[in-house]
Amino acid sequence: MCSSSVILPPSPAPFKGQPSEDTAPVLTGGRRRPYKLSERSGTALIQEGSNAMSSWGLKNRLARIIRPATGRTVMLAVDHGYFLGPTSGLESPAETIAPLAPYADTLMLTRGVLRSSVDPRVDVPIVLRVSGGTSILSELSNEGVVTTMEDAVRLNASGVALSIYVGSPYERQTLLSLAALVDDGERHGIPVLAVTAVGKDMARDARYLALACRIAAELGAHFVKTYYCDNFEHVVRTCPVPVVIAGGKKLPEKEALELAASAVRDGASGVDMGRNIFQSVNPVAMIQAVRAVVHGDATAAQAYELFKSLQRPAPRKARAKARAKR
Repeated sequence: MCSSSVILPPSPAPFKGQPSEDTAPVLTGGRRRPYKLSERSGTALIQEGSNAMSSWGLKNRLARIIRPATGRTVMLAVDHGYFLGPTSGLESPAETIAPLAPYADTLMLTRGVLRSSVDPRVDVPIVLRVSGGTSILSELSNEGVVTTMEDAVRLNASGVALSIYVGSPYERQTLLSLAALVDDGERHGIPVLAVTAVGKDMARDARYLALACRIAAELGAHFVKTYYCDNFEHVVRTCPVPVVIAGGKKLPEKEALELAASAVRDGASGVDMGRNIFQSVNPVAMIQAVRAVVHGDATAAQAYELFKSLQRPAPRKARAKARAKR
């Protein structure tokens, strides 16, 4: 059990303009338009009568990660310690995760942090990081699978994540690990997220990222995490499964919101952000602003105004009323 218990508040209020429950965006040529959930789409999350995903359980778990109402997700990545150790903002995972979990559609983390730092009563889907075995001091691409699918089942994971290193010295090893993990996921009804890790000498351009994402999808990944880039529409258009973007290194809050807005505008199925949320000057305000972009179609400017408003202290009368209720 973790040292800090989390009791979930009511779901955050939707941002003005959020799609209704019976609609979601569908990808068309790299961009999105509203559609009824019964419509068909090459990259739709759930396709009626489709055999694209063989397991009801797998489809159900993926629908918990990527919300059917919007076709998007706000994943909170807190798995950095598996190769970075106690990185800034994650020195105490329990303290970092507790206030943010109510606003995340999914937590992405390792089994060790899940067991030690997340209250089992928290009703947030888990995407379990299952690859590792290297550190920042060594060749990162020399990863292997460090957590079994059986353990993922025991931990009630909604999905599992593994990094692939296309173009690295251990490319083949990581791609074969992905293929084997997909086979295991199909057997157990658990979707697999392929994370397109980028080495120091690799360009984060559309040509490379489209290559890595397409290979991941061809090997059976159910959704892919990659970086935003120029001509990102090409990356999305050529990948037949949902694509979420990584937040990457810490940016000023306004720039991070612009990144999220550009990505969903260009077809991303959401974000998997870590440092741009938990290293923010106000992490709780930041994740709510990101939600406004992803699920409410807020512009970056609108989301930044929301972020600033959530940082402001409550009016004196409101604070006095709150104290009186204690």
